[in-house]
Amino acid sequence: MNFAGKTAVVTGGSRGLGRAVCLELAKGGANVVLCYAGNEAAAGETVAACEALGAKALAVRCDVAKADEVKALMDAAVQAFGRIDILVNNAGITRDGLLMMMKEDDFDAVINANLKGAFLCMKAVSRLMMKQRWGRIVNLSSVVGLRGNAGQVNYAASKAGVIGMTKSLAKELATRGVTVNAVAPGFIDTDMTAAMPQAAREATLASIPMGRMGAPEDVAKAVAFLASDEAAYVTGQVLAVDGGMAM
Repeated sequence: MNFAGKTAVVTGGSRGLGRAVCLELAKGGANVVLCYAGNEAAAGETVAACEALGAKALAVRCDVAKADEVKALMDAAVQAFGRIDILVNNAGITRDGLLMMMKEDDFDAVINANLKGAFLCMKAVSRLMMKQRWGRIVNLSSVVGLRGNAGQVNYAASKAGVIGMTKSLAKELATRGVTVNAVAPGFIDTDMTAAMPQAAREATLASIPMGRMGAPEDVAKAVAFLASDEAAYVTGQVLAVDGGMAM
């Protein structure tokens, strides 16, 4: 897929799924602007990896739950490359726990990062993409947003909310050549899943028809497709990349 001349903003791009998405878009020739919450060294590694593929890349520190920082991120992207063609809302956190034990702060933190952050980023680029009459927004949801999961009421709510926003904004922007889609990863081999207790990992693996974890690259390729010209007639959809978990 060819992204030459296009600029992509990827939130949470310093590692894991975000880094894989940055690299996949860079392979296609996109300029990549990634934001990170605090790990400057990891963000620098992603930038270097994108540049090694021949792409131009920039890292910007940003808390996506804060409107002024989101504006600064998008302004930096436009200042560096003149436009924003692709937005990938990947930034997210977990604060797991059973509902009756969950602190209100843990609920708010997850909703703010995962749901409000995606809202602020989409709002910040929508007008620009409408003027360009071309744009691709890809939101990272989760199999948990489709199925729910015990101990993740806050995370499931945030990821289900992302799906609702995706479908609603797709209808708002469809006539302007802007598509809005979501990818719902399943059990992917990342730092987040590596921290799971062994028993939980084994139980989750047992629920996957394909019998294995996915790789970040599996998700990145799906994101790249939805961000490409090849997906010009695809909007408002949720693509599950989960080895069959959500069937």
